[in-house]
Amino acid sequence: MEARLLLDVRATLGEGLLWSARDQRLYFVDIKAPALHALDLTTGQHQQWPMPALIGWIIEREQGGFVAGLQDGFAFLSLTPTLELVKLINPHPQSPDMRLNDAKATASGQIFAGTMHNLTPEIPAGCLYRLDPDLSLHTVDTNYQICNGPCISKDQRTLYHTDTLKQTIYAYDLAADGSLSHRRVWLQFTETDGFPDGMTVDTEGAIWVAHWGGSCVSRFAPDGTLLRRVPLPVSQVTNLAFAGDRLDRLIVTSARDGLSAADLAKEPLAGGLFEIDPQGVTGLPAQRFQG
Repeated sequence: MEARLLLDVRATLGEGLLWSARDQRLYFVDIKAPALHALDLTTGQHQQWPMPALIGWIIEREQGGFVAGLQDGFAFLSLTPTLELVKLINPHPQSPDMRLNDAKATASGQIFAGTMHNLTPEIPAGCLYRLDPDLSLHTVDTNYQICNGPCISKDQRTLYHTDTLKQTIYAYDLAADGSLSHRRVWLQFTETDGFPDGMTVDTEGAIWVAHWGGSCVSRFAPDGTLLRRVPLPVSQVTNLAFAGDRLDRLIVTSARDGLSAADLAKEPLAGGLFEIDPQGVTGLPAQRFQG
């Protein structure tokens, strides 16, 4: 097995990985606990904070603290001296069963974030939004079922975004002002692949994808050619991110959500945090929100 267990956290739905060079910590969430976690990769010290609502992700702010994606919208989040949330904007105030699910920041300091219906994900009610530094919110695409894994190409000219239940990863042309155009299918998963979930990009421009229901992560060239597939001892692989001072450690989250007792007997490490050897490949630093 090419993956090793880093933390047996047994997350219900682990997600939202973020390496903070500023804090020298790895952050991730358990969406359904709900909780925010932090791990010191040097000492192994692990902290967690209960959250007041389902949480999909956090992204650093340039001026300090974070933006968090919650069930009821975007919020500023601070962890020092104690956890504090300041709510910003709810993209779905009339639909309390919707929630923010996955997001990434761009080099220009914007955030692309997707939504999904929390109770009935088959409903194509999900949208892709862009939050600008002036805190204006823009709907940039619609009719998604489960919005997942946005990531941005090394040259910042392409946004990749997934509709998990459709097993489809789309690519968009990304302009400097954050506008999107020319949506096209970049990669179509097959039944044996599982469902595409979180994604990240490395310094060689390749795209890494977590396979929900596929027990692996894969590395693809920008043209969609499969370069590497790494198996994991869990079926529901959710997200991945490069971490550490040199961004040379590849960390992976997973989930226990929906697994039966028999399933968990077969994969007792479900919900764990794993590390994969990227074989010399390094990642790109996470961008920060400029608002």
